[in-house]
Amino acid sequence: MGSLSGILQRPIVAAAAVAVASVSADLSDKLPSLKSLDTCSSIEQSHSSFSNSVKEPNFSWVSHISFSKLTNLSFVARTRVPIPTTYFSFPNSIQKIIPNTLGSSLLLRSYQSAELARGPKPTALTNAIPTSPPDVLYRWHLPEPDAIDVSGSSDCSLTKSRTVVVLLGWLGSKQKHLKKYADWYTARGFHVITFTFPMAEILSYQVGGKAEQDIDLLVNHLADWLEEEHGKNLVFHTFSNTGWLTYGVILEKFQNQDPSLMGRIKGCIVDSAPVAASDPQVWASGFSAAFLKKNSVATKVYVGSNESNVEVLVGSNKPAATEAALLLILELFFGVILNLPTVNRRLSDVLSLLSSRQPNCPQLYIYSSADRVIPVMSVESFIEDQRRAGHEVRACNFVFTPHVDHFRNDPKLYSSQLTDFLDDYVLTCCKHA
Repeated sequence: MGSLSGILQRPIVAAAAVAVASVSADLSDKLPSLKSLDTCSSIEQSHSSFSNSVKEPNFSWVSHISFSKLTNLSFVARTRVPIPTTYFSFPNSIQKIIPNTLGSSLLLRSYQSAELARGPKPTALTNAIPTSPPDVLYRWHLPEPDAIDVSGSSDCSLTKSRTVVVLLGWLGSKQKHLKKYADWYTARGFHVITFTFPMAEILSYQVGGKAEQDIDLLVNHLADWLEEEHGKNLVFHTFSNTGWLTYGVILEKFQNQDPSLMGRIKGCIVDSAPVAASDPQVWASGFSAAFLKKNSVATKVYVGSNESNVEVLVGSNKPAATEAALLLILELFFGVILNLPTVNRRLSDVLSLLSSRQPNCPQLYIYSSADRVIPVMSVESFIEDQRRAGHEVRACNFVFTPHVDHFRNDPKLYSSQLTDFLDDYVLTCCKHA
């Protein structure tokens, strides 16, 4: 199949026009954070993900590290973080983070001390640096210095140092949106990789094209890291159907490249997913929410009484006329695209793997009855299927929180779910320490 960009042009231009009209017409009031009811249940189950990816025009992607953390780590020379062989160009935004007194030489020494570059040394800063670089493909986050036992005497500290949490972003997410999740993990001593797909890459998706090549880069990076030392493991944390399907493509590539890599996955957390079918309505809702962001009805919060089964939407209960028009256009569009033979076959392969051939590791589902993008019945039906297949699964329904917004609305409950899951399935050695 050729590139979809030509097919997409007219309906997407129309959709974008509707989205712009909506942004100017609808004023969103800031909504107070509401605590979710603690209605979480434990079940038995396993994993999930997708096959789309990112293209960044006129800018070579590069995996970034939090530089401030590197300068504080006395033991950083012992930390090996594999980065693809490439030349590094540093955007203006990074220069602002580093005091002028440090200069670029300290930045380069920090990279070398952490043994990040396997190939040629980074090139010097030049005037050719783009003024407003696009978001990077993926970024590596080092653990917080005060969260690490430098002596290495703690079993928990050793396990965390050998575990990378891979965060796979939702449609339209950027690195800045995943930072709060990365910070949660790094504050507890974990290494983290954040991976996002720019919208332009998904709109120009081609089977076997640039998007999947970008996932190949991430897969090769992870495989290199796992092969460096025995005992290293992965935990995946996916967001929405985009992140979940990305996870599926990664699993597929692991199986083709080295099936033993599947056994290195110790857990998967699925936030606001899945819908295990090629549903045009779900795809339309996801793209609409990504286009309109806070102006979308998908971002509104439900409040109500669990006892009386009353649910009230803060704001309008129905999408505005412009959003309804956008949804209609997108649903018609995806009704055609998802039925194209090559696209349908590719999605079917990934969904089949996620449904019946996931690795044998525990899984946590975080979802909400108020999600306007991913129907709650789809999530709970998939959970039951995985349970019947013999997987270890936990699930938590946040009830009133919007799509991929559970952490912001109820950070205490979200944190407790992650902590319990990691303690019980990833950091099991800590219980015997």
